[in-house]
Amino acid sequence: MSDQPRRPQPRTTGKPYRRPQKDPVRILAFEALRAVDERDAYANLVLPPLLRKAREGGDFDGRDAALATELVYGTLRRQGTYDAVIAACVDRPLREVDPPVLDVLSLGAHQLLGTRIPTHAAVSASVELARVVLGDGRAKFVNAVLRKVAQHDLDTWLEQVAPPYDDDPEDHLAVVHSHPRWVVSALWDSLGGGRNGIEDLLEADNERPEVTLVARPGRSTVDELLREEAAVPGRWSPYAVRLTEGGEPGAVDAVREGRAGVQDEGSQLVALALAAVPLDGRDERWLDGCAGPGGKAALLAALAAERGALLLASEKQPHRAGLVAKALDGNPGPYQVIAADGTRPPWRPGSFDRVLMDVPCTGLGALRRRPEARWRRRPEDLEGFAPLQRGLLRSALESVRVGGVVGYATCSPHLAETRAVVADVLKQHPGAELIDARPLLPDVPALGDGPDVQLWPHMHGTDAMYLAILRRTA
Repeated sequence: MSDQPRRPQPRTTGKPYRRPQKDPVRILAFEALRAVDERDAYANLVLPPLLRKAREGGDFDGRDAALATELVYGTLRRQGTYDAVIAACVDRPLREVDPPVLDVLSLGAHQLLGTRIPTHAAVSASVELARVVLGDGRAKFVNAVLRKVAQHDLDTWLEQVAPPYDDDPEDHLAVVHSHPRWVVSALWDSLGGGRNGIEDLLEADNERPEVTLVARPGRSTVDELLREEAAVPGRWSPYAVRLTEGGEPGAVDAVREGRAGVQDEGSQLVALALAAVPLDGRDERWLDGCAGPGGKAALLAALAAERGALLLASEKQPHRAGLVAKALDGNPGPYQVIAADGTRPPWRPGSFDRVLMDVPCTGLGALRRRPEARWRRRPEDLEGFAPLQRGLLRSALESVRVGGVVGYATCSPHLAETRAVVADVLKQHPGAELIDARPLLPDVPALGDGPDVQLWPHMHGTDAMYLAILRRTA
């Protein structure tokens, strides 16, 4: 008889133990969602390196990358809707569900309600993911909840979890279109009312945007970019090219070499409008006063070079100033990049002929590209941005010469960040006037009543960029 102690025998349940099946696509999507949640990271910054590492490791092909991207962005865009559905399927407040478990449930809900993945495959793949990243115990909870989610399609769930429109229009739209209620209210105010407009905008926010490139004048051409696969001309900017099948910008030679860049058409139009304002007298010195990360600065510098003008690109954060310098490297004309605070500028008053101030803001105009921002922002954030936005616009008006022009831009349509800022500064600065920006974008329709311009995803296919043009008169 052996003196060795007997090893404990595993308990038998009638079913042999099976190792969980690792699915690289869903594990990567889960890792991206955790980074967004835990580190306040942005998916458009987290996802590319994860995909690149997976490709290099041989785990991914193009279809895998496309599915992972859809799972991450689709889950983030529809988070509010899926939270409402999941809340109806669990027996506790949603805040008491561990965040990693909720991420797995949300990924599963998106596969069930937002994709064409078959029901059995969506549930089983989500349960297997839960076994790998959460353990068998919590995987059983995931299985039970997702089987409840799978009992109805999205439209049926919305009838159950969204209040009727006639009872509470804003809350109805918030649940159906997955936006916080306060964002729905702010966007509705900016649009000026009307149910069709707000629903069209909220739906556009939930669509996957095309990749838009800019051919930087003197360094690249639209014709060169149009040779890329699935590339078509932009809608409005003469320098824009759209990749209609979500192409990889890093694979484009001109982008990799810095001669072209990734830039939304709304951003391009802001730079083009400022450059198009007629000026009397000198037109030699241009300023981008909030230049990071460098997209508008690169286009402005190229346009300035065509006229023999110099662009000074100023950015407060040194690391972002480094990105600006990288974007401008190779510009055909003179330019300078500095790290400086635009509210306390090192240059003399009246130094410039044209000034662009694309101010920090809530980013509510770019929710297609950064869907997580809608859940991260709070109404009180507006109060934090307000003094900075006004201070930067005042500084811009002091930096431009008499007769020169200032472009005030935000990637937000919120009235507190757009018209309210401009109106307040004009009251304090009688030596400036608003000029009509609409003729500066002659081919772009539906620009509103003026004199400022508001672009919209559902009308123009761009981010919701705002632009006001001011001329210094004294």
